[in-house]
Amino acid sequence: MGAAHSASEEVRELVGKTGFSSDQIEQLHRRFKQLSGDQPTIRKENFNNVPDLELNPIRSKIIRAFFDNRNLRKGSSGLADEINFEDFLTIMSYFRPIDTTMDEEQVQLCRKEKLRFLFHMYDSDSDGRITLEEYRNVVEELLSGNPHIEKESARSIADGAMMEAASVCVGQMEPDQVYEGITFDDFLKIWQGIDIETKMHVRFLNMETIALCH
Repeated sequence: MGAAHSASEEVRELVGKTGFSSDQIEQLHRRFKQLSGDQPTIRKENFNNVPDLELNPIRSKIIRAFFDNRNLRKGSSGLADEINFEDFLTIMSYFRPIDTTMDEEQVQLCRKEKLRFLFHMYDSDSDGRITLEEYRNVVEELLSGNPHIEKESARSIADGAMMEAASVCVGQMEPDQVYEGITFDDFLKIWQGIDIETKMHVRFLNMETIALCH
């Protein structure tokens, strides 16, 4: 009885922290146990046998995001060696669909958190800016599966996107002015009005109600 009460109390706490329902938490716990091999924590290598990730061109960035201390809300940069179930739920909570009962302020806060997670995926060195080189790396990875696009073409696409970002974020630049990279505030401007909910789905979790974005 005591153990059952303790377990239900723990679930209630997780509901409060993550916004998931108790049923969703149970479903995610089953998936967590599958990924971890019934161990208390997940390591990066546990994602190696996930079929839907195997052919994803940004597979390494998606996996890395699960272990990024910034996303785990640990208040520091760097990567965790392993994550427990609560950490796993913390990551997944970024991708809950926006609740229709939320007011406008709550919707904007939820959207901002989703975009912050996405920003961290691009900002690989955790310096608070997405540099041209970081952006090139993402574009090259995204286009790596297309045999018709060479590396130089991918770089040109990234360069053009960065120039567009600069024009959106800082306006007309002087000839000798250098755009140092996309800050998070810039990132919010670039994504303004874009529906991030439908951009990418975490199908490997077998939860159709939870969406990732890229």
